[in-house]
This record gives sequence, structure tokens and C-alpha cells, in this order.
Amino acid sequence: MEREDLPVLDLVPGGSGDSTGFLGPPRYTASNVANPGYLVVVINPQGRYKSEGQEGYNGIIHQDGLADVIRFASCLQEAKDGRVGLVSFDFGVTMASGSLARHPDLPVAFLMGWEGPADRNDTGRCDENHTGHLQEVVDCSDEALWEEHEALTFITRIEVPFQRLQSDTDHAQPDDDHAIAMIHAAIVGGVPWVRLNDLPANLTIDIQNQPPMLPESTD
Repeated sequence: MEREDLPVLDLVPGGSGDSTGFLGPPRYTASNVANPGYLVVVINPQGRYKSEGQEGYNGIIHQDGLADVIRFASCLQEAKDGRVGLVSFDFGVTMASGSLARHPDLPVAFLMGWEGPADRNDTGRCDENHTGHLQEVVDCSDEALWEEHEALTFITRIEVPFQRLQSDTDHAQPDDDHAIAMIHAAIVGGVPWVRLNDLPANLTIDIQNQPPMLPESTD
């Protein structure tokens, strides 16, 4: 493969993370992803690690910042066809889907999301499960704020294929209902190609009769 013919992957960190999560062991390192022949771009969202600016909790501030990174990555000399594959981890799906929904002109070929919350119940501890890490900075009744912080809304508006990866035991949520919700919303919203794990594409899944998810040991 020529140096100027590399497919580009932009890795979006999970939680309130930054690029350091991809620069060291154990599994999700930029070097491991690059070894098969990818040009890998990792980001530090505004207000995190070495990036200046205001922490945006994966909302508009971070979505616009990611859009700028994607445009930059697509212009790199090594980038194949000038298109970027977007890979999000955990809460990064909110930043990634929001960026795609709000910037439909981005040169992105697909969105792949490893797990990741769907709505305020998953991130703001707004239901009886009390999961999520934003309860100290958000109000569950603040509709204006949640308009920019719920992936379930954004995923209906993306215009590229969406692949969701989901383990049997989610790393943060008590069940896998959020994965089914994301798939359903994407299909209903008209996303051109939607798949959960290795199931058939564009398959509507009954939340009360969920298929087996990926084994936890799957890398």
C-alpha cells in the first residue's frame, strides 16, 4: 500500500477521556489500529489534556471541534480518497453522531460505535438505574441542554452507515437496552445502513427479545 493511499480512522474517546487512552496499553491503542495499514487520528476535545478551551461534555463545543479535526484529517497527503472512518468509544458516540448530524457535509464514510449511551438516562442518572457521570453538571429537566447531549436524537439524522458494537455485559450500563434503542432510532430515522454486531443489516430488534451480544472476551 502506498503511503499516500491509507484509509483514515478518527478515534473518538469515551467518557470524559482524551487521546491518552489511545496512546498506551492495553488494547485500544492507535498503534494497534494503525498496524494493518490505517492512518489513525486521535483527538483531545476542548478543555481536555493539552487542548485549550471549555469542557463541553461531548456537546456542541466538542462536536464542532471534531468536525474541524475530520476536515483536517481528510486533507492529509496520506489520506485515501479524502474520506474518514469515524470510530467512537462509549460516550464518544454523542460527540461523533452530533458532529455528523450537525455537519452533514463532512467527508465521513461510516460511523462505528463501540457501546455508548443513548440518552440522559444513561449519562445523567435520570432514571431508576442511576447510571452516568453527568449528574453533577446537568439537570435532567433542562431540555435545551439535552438537545446537544443525547446520541439518540443525533443518530436519526446521520447520513452515513452506522455499525454498533455491543458486548453482552456493557462496561457502564446495567443492560443493553440502549444499544437496541440506538439501532431502532437509526433505522426509523432513515440511516442508509445500520447493523448491530454481526447481525443482518437494517434488522429491527425487539427490545423484549434481544439477540445474544458479543462475548465479553471479544477483542
